[in-house]
Amino acid sequence: MQTVVIVIHLMIVIVLIGAVLLQKSEGGGLGMGGGAGFMSSRGTANLLTRTTAVLAVGFFATSLLLSWIASLDRKPTSILGAQPASQSQPGGAAPVAPPTSGGVLDTLKKADEQQQKQAPATPQAPQSQ
Repeated sequence: MQTVVIVIHLMIVIVLIGAVLLQKSEGGGLGMGGGAGFMSSRGTANLLTRTTAVLAVGFFATSLLLSWIASLDRKPTSILGAQPASQSQPGGAAPVAPPTSGGVLDTLKKADEQQQKQAPATPQAPQSQ
């Protein structure tokens, strides 16, 4: 579903860029005048204006749809009422208990001291079997 919407979104973007580039310049920016060309009739300008508006609405709609599809997999979480994990951590590290007194830095210092007690003092070379 998401891939189909992305393809439609990209097609709208390409056509929208083309429609904007085909429109007549009215501001005279960069020293370029409108000039007489194949886009000089009023009916063509109205068609391009309407086409640009429809494509812009399609662009915003597909953008919103893509953001909504991307948010479907997210689950709301709260960091305020989080319980510590009861499963064992990889590497034999014990989960850190929430601080009862002090701050976060004290808790991290205690956790670092626990890891240093469990870890070997020097790196060891792998042993062959």
